[in-house]
Amino acid sequence: MARTEIDWAETWMMAVGALRANKVRAALTMLGVVIGSACIVLVVTVALTGKNYVASQIEAVGSNIVFASLEHEDNKVTALGDQISLGDMDAVQESVPQAVRVAGTTDVQMAVTVDAKSLPVGLIGVTPEFQQIRNLLITHGRYLDETDFATAAKVCVISQHLAQVAFPGADPIGQNIHIGELTFTVIGVFTERIGTFGQSEIRTDSAIVPLPVIQYYTGSPYLLTLYAQADSPEDVPYVTTQVANILKSRHRALAEYDVENLAPILETSQRISVATTIMLLLVALVALVISGVGIMNIMLVSVTERTREIGIRRAIGARRREILFQFLLEAILISGAGALAGIAIAVGLRFLIGALAQFLPVPGGLSIPISWLSVFSAFVVSCGTGVLFGYLPAKTAAQLHPVESLRYE
Repeated sequence: MARTEIDWAETWMMAVGALRANKVRAALTMLGVVIGSACIVLVVTVALTGKNYVASQIEAVGSNIVFASLEHEDNKVTALGDQISLGDMDAVQESVPQAVRVAGTTDVQMAVTVDAKSLPVGLIGVTPEFQQIRNLLITHGRYLDETDFATAAKVCVISQHLAQVAFPGADPIGQNIHIGELTFTVIGVFTERIGTFGQSEIRTDSAIVPLPVIQYYTGSPYLLTLYAQADSPEDVPYVTTQVANILKSRHRALAEYDVENLAPILETSQRISVATTIMLLLVALVALVISGVGIMNIMLVSVTERTREIGIRRAIGARRREILFQFLLEAILISGAGALAGIAIAVGLRFLIGALAQFLPVPGGLSIPISWLSVFSAFVVSCGTGVLFGYLPAKTAAQLHPVESLRYE
C-alpha cells in the first residue's frame, strides 16, 4: 500500500544532513539574511529611541504646556485692554479644571555691568508656578517662595552663565547684583533642563524676579506670556482651545492672540521618525531580497549537483511532495538560522551600546528600547523570504524525472 503521509523525521534528517555536508556554502548563503534581519530590529530600535528621546526633551522644556501671547502686527493697533492680564490668568485657572497650573511672565531687557563692560540681561517677572511649569532646575540656593511674591522682595534667581560671569570663582548666593537701576539679592542659580536656545523668555543671561517687582518698576500690570499646564497630554488640545476662547471673550473682538502648545513639534518629529524608519526598512528589505535571490541561486545549484541523489530517492519510493518539502525545509533552515543570528546580533548591540553609554558623552535621558514585535517580525519576514525564494528550487527538484536523474552525471 502506497504511503499517503510525509515522513517528517526523515525529511528533517535529510535537510539537516545536506546542510551539514556544505557548511561553508550554507553559512555564506545565510549571511544576507543575518544582515537583513539585524537591520529590521536595529531600525525599529533606532526609531523608538529617537521618538522617546524627542518626547523626553519636549517634556523637559515643559510638560503639557500651553502658552499664549498677544499678536503684535505693524498694520494693527493694539489697545491696553488687549494686553493679557492677571485677571485672564485667574479666569483660566477657575474655568479650565484640566489646567493644573497657570502662570504668567513679563520681561524687560536691561544690563548688568561686569568688569566695566555692560552685559545685556533679561529681567523676567514671574508668578509662583512658573518654575513647575517650565521644569527649571535650581542648581544652587533656592527658588522664589510665597513670602518673596507677597512682599515684592528684591531678590532674584539668576542663570548659571550669568552667575559665572557676574561672580567668577565666588559663591553668588547672598550677594547683590545691579541690573539696570535696580539692585537684587541673589538667592539661587537655575538652569533649563533642556535649552530653548532663546526661543522663550529665558536667555543665556537671565534673572527671575517676583512679578510685582517688574510691575512696580515698569508701571504695567500686564503679562507678555500666559502659561497653562494641562493635566495630561490628552488634555492639551482642549486646554489650548479653552485658553484661546477665554482670551477672546475677555478682550476686544479685533484683538488676536497666539495660543500654542508643543504638540506640533512632537508631531513633526514623529513624522520625520516614521519617514526615516520606512526608508531604512526598505533598505533592510532590499538586503533580505538580495539574500533571498542568493538562497534561490545556491539552492538551484544544489539541485543540479544532487540530481543523481534525487533520482535515487525517487527510485526507492520518495514522492515528489517529500522532495519538495526537503528542499523547502533546507531553505527555511538557512533563512531561520540567519534570522536568529541577525536578531541575536541586533539585541547584543543594544546591550553593548547601553553598557558603553555610561562611558560615552551621550545625551542624558537617552534609553534604547527593544521592540519584541520587531524581533518577531524580523524572524517571520526572514523565514518568509526563505519560503518564497526556496520554492522554485524545491519545485524544480520535485519535478525531476527519476530515470533521467539516475542517468545524470
